[in-house]
Amino acid sequence: MASGGDTTGGDTTGGETWTFHNPVRVTFGAGSLAKLAAVLGERTAVLVTLPEAAGFGWVDRIRAIVGTRLLGVIDSIAPNPDLADLAPLHERFWRDHASADAIVAVGGGSVLDSAKVLCVEAPDADFSRIVQALAAGKPFVPPRVKALVTVPTTAGTGSEVTPWATVWDRAGDRKYSLHLRETWPEAAIVDPEFSGSAPPAVTLQSGLDALSHSLEAIWNRNANPVSDALAVTAARRMLDTLPDLMAHPGNRALRESAALAALEAGLAFSNTRTALAHSISYPLTLHHGLPHGIACSFTLPQVLERAAGRSSGRDEVLARVFDVPLAKAPDALREWFGSLGVSTRFEDYGVTEAESKELIESALAGPRGRNFIAAAPG
Repeated sequence: MASGGDTTGGDTTGGETWTFHNPVRVTFGAGSLAKLAAVLGERTAVLVTLPEAAGFGWVDRIRAIVGTRLLGVIDSIAPNPDLADLAPLHERFWRDHASADAIVAVGGGSVLDSAKVLCVEAPDADFSRIVQALAAGKPFVPPRVKALVTVPTTAGTGSEVTPWATVWDRAGDRKYSLHLRETWPEAAIVDPEFSGSAPPAVTLQSGLDALSHSLEAIWNRNANPVSDALAVTAARRMLDTLPDLMAHPGNRALRESAALAALEAGLAFSNTRTALAHSISYPLTLHHGLPHGIACSFTLPQVLERAAGRSSGRDEVLARVFDVPLAKAPDALREWFGSLGVSTRFEDYGVTEAESKELIESALAGPRGRNFIAAAPG
């Protein structure tokens, strides 16, 4: 992971030591799903996907490629995976599919995150041990691990190239992040043809999520020159692509551009993690029901205002994203959101001014918020 390259949020090229690490083998391009057979080799696999997968034809496509080495299909993954659902699913998976060599996860962020939880066996075969580790924020050593191959079907999550899995505990009013060395995917197959089945709302939310990933990687204490290059390219690409894609959802070239932007953003924040906008988003999803892509992005203009001027090095990188001076970029970004029909005002999501101030202060103190360059060092 990125280490100490810019612990003050300044320029990362002034003699600082930094590290960029990402072990995921990526295959990108239309029709690249055909490479799945070569990725798996002779290994057996279980498909983890969403309930609509069969109707989209995804299950048949995977079965045609994997053949008899496909030992089972789990197609019950719901949005925003909750501990209440994952606990029995995890138990059944390790009971029924212990012999499988790998998991092939086909879906959006919820599917990919759920697959990361499933791919590691719980200590003593007791899922509560995973919950205890999540609550304590401590890693654990899984007794057994399945190889994970990710196939994203939305252009936004970035989960295909990161080790993190967001897990919700609505009963406990909490959100956790599972992060182990073993939850890095072995390989990611990014086939833009898959995102063509996404409805307009999912296309929009996914694209906004990717934009947030890219900007969050820039105004970040863990940024480095490689993550910067990926993040700037991703942000510019998504800013250019998403409005046109919403107007022309069947355009394959635009789908491919959005998928590439999401991948670049995922690679960038795989080394920096996210920051303030994501830290603000989690209670908005938990308590106000906002879809993640909206919750983590509508505050971007406000966060950009807070970030600008804090570091000349970060300002220089942020300025490369926009075609207007950085001082005018927050308003330009608000206009861009407006063109997509997305409000950037807390009150339009049922959040009072007092609550929004409390959310921001609490977010700055959280683990993701402390990555933000304007936060006090933790």
